[in-house]
Formats: sequence, structure tokens, C-alpha cells
Amino acid sequence: MRKILLLGSGGRESAFAWKISQSNLCQKLFIAPGNAGTSQYGENVKLNPNHFEEVKSFVLKNAINMVIVGPEEPLVNGIHDFFCADETLAHIPVIGPKMEGAILEGSKDFSKNFMNRHGIPTASSKSFTFESLAAGLDYLDQHSLPVVLKADGLAAGKGVLILEDREAAKSELKAMLDGKFGNAGSTVVIEQFLSGIEVSVFILTDGNHYKILPEAKDYKRIGQGDTGLNTGGMGSVSPVPFASPEFMAKVEDKIIKPTIHGLKAEGIDYTGFIFFGLIKVGEEPMVIEYNCRMGDPETESVIPRIDADLVAMFEACANQQLDSFELKIREQHAATVMMVAGGYPGDYEKGKPISGLENVRDSIVFHAGTLADQGQIKTNGGRVLAVTSLQDTQFDALQRATADAARIYFDGKYFREDIGFDLM
Repeated sequence: MRKILLLGSGGRESAFAWKISQSNLCQKLFIAPGNAGTSQYGENVKLNPNHFEEVKSFVLKNAINMVIVGPEEPLVNGIHDFFCADETLAHIPVIGPKMEGAILEGSKDFSKNFMNRHGIPTASSKSFTFESLAAGLDYLDQHSLPVVLKADGLAAGKGVLILEDREAAKSELKAMLDGKFGNAGSTVVIEQFLSGIEVSVFILTDGNHYKILPEAKDYKRIGQGDTGLNTGGMGSVSPVPFASPEFMAKVEDKIIKPTIHGLKAEGIDYTGFIFFGLIKVGEEPMVIEYNCRMGDPETESVIPRIDADLVAMFEACANQQLDSFELKIREQHAATVMMVAGGYPGDYEKGKPISGLENVRDSIVFHAGTLADQGQIKTNGGRVLAVTSLQDTQFDALQRATADAARIYFDGKYFREDIGFDLM
């Protein structure tokens, strides 16, 4: 039996908490800091996942014997390394890579070079710093359009720009290298634009073995028909019809296996999730980016399709025995509709009372940006609730998730009604 600490506060962590709470191996679940929804599945704790000494004190005081890290920032900042370096914590398994593995997400420059070293298909690119700005501007003069500019470090999901105009690209390169995204933009990757359809593929690895989780497709644009500004994600579906067995065999052979082998060859000890942001170009998969954690809102569609004990899978991962774990996947389709605050992804208000949650009929509601305030649940972020339905067809899943989203109310609420329609 495990006493588990889950770090994070979003929809991804709500989905994890929902699944972990169903395990007979979980004695007690704490979520730090959690949200108004995660308290249904365990005990919320007022901890900042990036304040490692606070996390240590809580872990020791409460005899925690497994830590699951949801968001990328604590991983990139080295929380797993912190545990390994402390003799009072070193025996506690941490699900999430050490800093040297998390750099796959923490540095776009590193990940591009890693892919090139190991023959993993990806867009051509070059990296530039403030000192090499002139060379970067010359490179843009020769580059085909559109062109992609990526801040090297973590930029809260805002560090990737796709530009159709050469002069605009030059202006943005100067702005990024001049601090537009802070230290995250001290190096900028200029990348070839790839045209195709995107899919998210996830694995859990113990460093030697891996399990491929259900794939998903997320929807970034705020408006119906994939229009308007980019967001953190307006919804997701799983499975993805175009990710055929033949396509997924290519993903495994050309991307997953070389990534695992590459990490081992470079002496990088990696335990945790790898999120492959892929694009299907023709019939071939190519890597857009790596992430060192599960995606959001994809997790809210992926986790309900896992027909296995999540804690048992984490145990197998921690014990380097993932090869012996049997991962079963439900045949059903999941559709997740994200309910967001009015004005998102621009300025939006918080503190709006949420009503109607008790009226949901055919879906699971995973809280994202919510808080409990004097007995009332209120909005506390741009992405507020993820409504997920699991049904026999994608159409039914979307229809029921959309209907249930309509049963929930808060002032200014908005959600897309066409998630997954492009795949039908």
C-alpha cells in the first residue's frame, strides 16, 4: 500500500487523481496544491511543487512513499535529483525524469540536437543567440515561409511562433533574443514548418522498457473550426482514427525506440512519461517536440481509456519491471471538451461561481482552474473544467460531453462544440 503525493493543480492532475483513487494499492492520496475537484479523490495540500524543501518536509512528516510529478517545471528544476541527493528521500520513487532527462522539454535546442544525433525524423532547424543575431537574420533571409520560431526554454506555452512574413519573423527573432520571453528566449530555434496533421503519443518508461499509452489529438485554437488564437488546449479525443496500426508501428520503430536507445546511449537515466508531439507528413511521423510529462487536455482523454491499475503501473516503472506489466486499453472512444473563462486566452476574470455540476449525466468532470471558496466552487483559471465522456463511438462521446458541458454554468463560460469533428 502506498501513501502517494501527486504534484500539480490542473486537469491532468485531476485525471491522475481520479484514476489513482481507484487503486487498491493506494492507501492515501495527497494532491499539492490540487483544485476544487481533486479533493474528491484525496486530500489537497497547500504546497508549491517548486519549493522542494517544503515538499521534503511534507513527505517525511506524512510518510509518503511515492511521488508523482504532473507538471514539467518541477522536473526541469530538478525535483527528482533533489530526492536522489537527500539520504532521507532517496528511497522514495519519483515518477518523472531527472533534470538531465527533463531537458528534452526544457531545451528545444537540446532536443533538436538529440533527435539529429539519433536519426529521429524532425524538421530541419538551426539555433541562434543574441551574439549570433546577425547570422540568424541572414538565415531567415534564405528560409522558406512560413517559418517557426521557438524559444529554447519553458515559456508557459507561449514560446512558439509561426510566421508567414519574413520581416515579421526578423522582428520577432530580435524581440525574443532581447528578452520577450525572459531567459526562455536566450536561445531561439528557427525551424522548418511542417504541413500535416498532429497527434500526441505517450509512453511510460523505466529507462529500459516502455508501455505505449493511448494516443490522442488535442485542439489548440479557441474558435470553432480551428480558428482564432492558440490556447493551452480546448479539448481532445482518443483514439485517433488516422493513427492506424501501420502508422503507430512506424512511430515505435522510427521514434520511440531510437529515443529510448538514445537516452541510454547518452547515459541519461529516464523514469517517467515521454510525450511525443508528432505530425503526420504524408504517411510518415515526424517529431515536433518532446515533453517530459503527460499532456493537458490529452490526459483527460487518455486516462479513462486505460483499463489497468495506474499505481501498479507506477510500481512496475519504479522497480524497472515495466516489461512484465500488462497494460489493457479500452476500445471505447473518449472526447474531452474544455470549458474556459470568458476572454480566454486573453484577459479573463476569476472567482465566478460554478453551478450545475450535479446535473452531469454521461461524463466525468475533471477540474482544472477551480477553487473551493466558503463552500462554493469558483473559477480560478483560464481553462476551468474538462468534461470527458467515454462511449462506443467518437460521435456519441463528443455529443454527450458537449451536452454535459451545457449543463454546467458560470458567468462567461465558453466551449467548442466541434472537438473531433475533423476526424469523422
